[in-house]
Amino acid sequence: MPQGWRRPSWLNVRTLAGQVFILQLVIVLLLIGSSLVSLLLVSRHDTEQEARNRCLSVATAFANSPGIAPALRAPDPTAILQPRAEAVRKASDVDFVVVLNTKGIRLTHPNPQRIGEHFIGHIGPSLKGHTITEIVPGTLGPSVRAVTPVKDAHGKVVGLVSAGITIAKVQSLANREVPIVLGAAAASLALATGGTALVSGRLRRQTHGLEPVEMARMYEHHDAVLHVVREGVLIVDGDGRLVLANDEAVRLLDLPPRPEGLNVTDLGLDPQMTDLLSSGRVATDEVLATGERLLAVNNRSTDRDGGPPGTVATLRDSTELRALTGRAEAARKRLKLLYDAGVEIGTTLDVTRTAEELARVSVPRFADFVAVDLAEAILRGEDPAGVTAASELRRTAVVGIHDDHPFYPLGARFTFRPSTPQARSLRSGRGTVEPALGQAEGWRSQDPERTARVVAYGVHSLITTPLRARGVLLGLVSFWRAERPEPFEEEDVSLAEELANHAAVCIDNARRYTREHTMAETLQRSLLPRRLPEQTALDVAYRYLPAESGVGGDWFDVIPLPGARVALVVGDVVGHGLLAAATMGRLRTAVHNFSSLDLPPDEILSHLDDLVTRIDHDEGIAGGGAVVTGATCLYAIYDPVTRVCSMARAGHPPPALVGTDGNVEFLDLPAGTPLGLGGLPFETVELRLPEASHLVLYTDGLIEDRDREIDDGLHMLRAALAHPHRDPEETCTAVLEALLPDRPSDDIALIVARTRVLQPDRIAEWEVPSHPSEVSRVRAAVARQLADWGLDELAYPTELILSELITNAIRYALGPIKVRLLRDRSLICEVSDFSSTSPHLRYAAATDEGGRGLFLVAQFTERWGTRYTAEGKVIWTEQSLPSGAGPVTES
Repeated sequence: MPQGWRRPSWLNVRTLAGQVFILQLVIVLLLIGSSLVSLLLVSRHDTEQEARNRCLSVATAFANSPGIAPALRAPDPTAILQPRAEAVRKASDVDFVVVLNTKGIRLTHPNPQRIGEHFIGHIGPSLKGHTITEIVPGTLGPSVRAVTPVKDAHGKVVGLVSAGITIAKVQSLANREVPIVLGAAAASLALATGGTALVSGRLRRQTHGLEPVEMARMYEHHDAVLHVVREGVLIVDGDGRLVLANDEAVRLLDLPPRPEGLNVTDLGLDPQMTDLLSSGRVATDEVLATGERLLAVNNRSTDRDGGPPGTVATLRDSTELRALTGRAEAARKRLKLLYDAGVEIGTTLDVTRTAEELARVSVPRFADFVAVDLAEAILRGEDPAGVTAASELRRTAVVGIHDDHPFYPLGARFTFRPSTPQARSLRSGRGTVEPALGQAEGWRSQDPERTARVVAYGVHSLITTPLRARGVLLGLVSFWRAERPEPFEEEDVSLAEELANHAAVCIDNARRYTREHTMAETLQRSLLPRRLPEQTALDVAYRYLPAESGVGGDWFDVIPLPGARVALVVGDVVGHGLLAAATMGRLRTAVHNFSSLDLPPDEILSHLDDLVTRIDHDEGIAGGGAVVTGATCLYAIYDPVTRVCSMARAGHPPPALVGTDGNVEFLDLPAGTPLGLGGLPFETVELRLPEASHLVLYTDGLIEDRDREIDDGLHMLRAALAHPHRDPEETCTAVLEALLPDRPSDDIALIVARTRVLQPDRIAEWEVPSHPSEVSRVRAAVARQLADWGLDELAYPTELILSELITNAIRYALGPIKVRLLRDRSLICEVSDFSSTSPHLRYAAATDEGGRGLFLVAQFTERWGTRYTAEGKVIWTEQSLPSGAGPVTES
């Protein structure tokens, strides 16, 4: 037997057979152990489940046996049930059978001393007629038990039966199977060990007793040679001598014939390659220059896991691949830039912002500086049809890697000379490149002093391309390079044109939006009140803010009414744009017309509802399809004489009332349906408002936003209004500061009105009996009152007016007649009666005896009219106060 030779054994853990044997043995032990535990758990579970089923069967059978229900109603149920329960317990091999009454008191128990005590466990479900099983600690220890109800002939639960087996007994039953399971496990282990030993012995013979390290070393050397032959392969030993070089390595490195055995320092390689091979350091796809080639080198050590010392290197020619990779990377960057431009340019419908986005997306990935110049017509949203290469442009955006650039500043206006590349680009409609600005005489002629500063700053290359959309010239974009050493080339022009074309479409869209927005805003402003009318009933302040996304249909109005009253109205037409603004104007005009009829708020809204319905119907017949998709309105009338405010709303947010104590109340008005739906009536609510209280009307844009619910907006509005010492102007400012979002998505209309009261010394009233003789008495009383007010100049015309109106009332009306004078900004005369017939002004013929009275009334008054009340009508007139009479004193 040779010295040092050892007999391989499958018990030797260093051999592959020994390792396989140990591994299989461990797996078998794990499988047997897990199976043993699983069998024991399943056995215990099955035993416990069997105990549950037995308890359930015993309890159910005992509860349903004859005589149990009557025995529970007997005077001494224990005497009857205890023997029966014990007999069943012994016969069924359970540990207890307990009968309970509905209060949970034991009537039977294996231990008689426990009878009369409360049952331990849950009886609630069983009292409801359900049968349950559970594991709970009891008087006999933890047990598996079943509880079932005992029902009488009518299905009523009259008692309970519980049967159970203790856990100790259940476990003893399960433990009986342990020896059998352990025996089976031992037999399985013996069989598995024998089989594993046989498999390991066969594996030892097939591997010739080689150790894993020996087989791994053999595999690594052969794998390096056999599987990397398509690339250059070099194997260097631990002494730095070349062991193997395949044909591809010889070709790539220009090695001499049969280089094996030479030291790597003697192969005549480039210093970097020699250093890598001789040092033995690890390299992964390291690119080294060898002659005219670029080689990707991978170098790995061969002495891992006890192998022979040395390294194996693979060589791959990547010269062409590097060139292709560079071009592919450049194309990828271009596509990424175009993709980002599509996302980042045109995020808003603002012309200037879009121009800035074009400049920002291009710096610094494509250019170091970018300037965008647009025609003035584009910035104003006008038609750019007249823009040519000779048109004046305005610097709209300029972005660069530094802020101290030498280019034209923002807002500068200029015209490019015909010799400049910008002018050539505008004329041709194509991009133009100037790779060397220092030699571009045409470009330098634009502004020699400034262009000299540009060149001195380091700017060396330019691409300029027109901004053209839908066949119309909009402006120009210029790309400059300074710190990047590579000048622009012709192939860069296409990228510049693609960026400019996309930006031009976005700029033109923004221009079109600007034009429509300006038109709609102009229309809307012309339709809204430019100033509030003069009146003394309310101290009014208002705010109107259009949405940033587009002009909407919010509107408001303050309308003076006869009798010193004032109407407040606020509304909202759903949508934005010209249609919403035009619809708003029609509704506002309609409200003015309906208000002149002096109708109550609910009738005003009914007329508006009919109007919107007719508008939709007419648009539908015309086929335009531009119908009013929704409109809301709130109409209120305040009377400073009575302090009564009449209000009605059509789907509009409720008004807020701020008391003099700072309490804020959102008035509970019937909501009504939005205008145009029809079919449901509106309802007027009358409230008496305290003097100096604030009535606040608003549209939903104030309280609702994308990031805020209506309830949160109302809560914020309540907090902003809870300051009664503020005047209406201050209240408007405070409300907007608290609720105005950064970018309003809807119009906001807000009216704050502080109530005033016409003082009693400015009011005079008389009741006139229906008799002609009373006319003179009233005339005399009116003259005295006017003298007290210092209005003697108006005494004569007022007497004539009242004489005519009272005479008509006596002649044509029924019931008592009332006369009232109000000294407000004008002198108001009112004659009321119980007739609903209104007088009409007419021209009397020369032979007519009457018909001239109302003509005289019209001549002596500024205006007059009739309003109807629930009792009849009121004929009113207004006369201007004489100069020097002084305005009415405000309360």
